[in-house]
Amino acid sequence: MDKPGVTAHSDATWHPPPHPGVGQPGPHPQGSGKTRADDATLIELSGTQPEAFAAIFDRHATEIHRFAARRLGESVAEDVVGEVFLTAFRRRERYDCEYRDARPWLYGIATNVISRHRHAEARSYQVLARTGTDPVAASPDEDVLARVAASAQRRALAASLARLHPADRNTLLLVVWGGLSYAETAHALAVPVGTVRSRLNRARRKLRAALGVTGPAESEEESRHE
Repeated sequence: MDKPGVTAHSDATWHPPPHPGVGQPGPHPQGSGKTRADDATLIELSGTQPEAFAAIFDRHATEIHRFAARRLGESVAEDVVGEVFLTAFRRRERYDCEYRDARPWLYGIATNVISRHRHAEARSYQVLARTGTDPVAASPDEDVLARVAASAQRRALAASLARLHPADRNTLLLVVWGGLSYAETAHALAVPVGTVRSRLNRARRKLRAALGVTGPAESEEESRHE
C-alpha cells in the first residue's frame, strides 16, 4: 500500500490510504529516542511535518472503520474513515494537546460524519433487525445455539437502537461500541459528563424496556467506563 503523499506546505495533498492496508506500521515519525510518541505529540509535529499525521491514521483507522461498519455497514465505512481522517488532518492545528490520546477526538468527528448518513444507518439497523447478523461481531467459532440466541437479541437490539433519539444513540454507541469512558465520550461530543450520564441512563432504560430485561445495576455498568 502506498503511504499518503504529503508536502510541508499543502494540506490538500494528504489523502488517507485505502483501508485494507491499515494497521501495518510505516516509516512515520514516532518521536525521539526509543519512546513511542503519543498522539498529541504527533499531531503537534504534523503542523510543520505533515507526514507525521500518517502515524495517527495507522494507529486508529482500523478502530474507526470497525465503529463505522457496525453503524453504517461495510459499503459506507471506508468512505467514512477517509472523511474522518481528512477532516482531522485539516483541523489538526486546533487540536487540544492536553488530550494525549486522539481517540475521543476522532470518534467525535466520526460521529458527526455518521450523522450525515442517517439513511444508511437506518438501512443497517433494518438489515440487522431482519437477519440478526452483525458482520463485525459475528464469529465462526461461536456455538450454534449461542449464535441463534445472539441473533434474536441483535434483531431486537437493532430495532430498539433505531428508535432512540440520535443524541442518546450516539452517546450509547460511543461507550458500548467505541469503548470510550464517560469522560472521553463527553470530550468526543463536546458535552458535560453529566449529559453523557443522563443520555446513557435514558438510552439504557429504553433498551431494557424494549428487550424485556433488567440488566446489571447502573453502578456496575458505570464502573466499567469511568
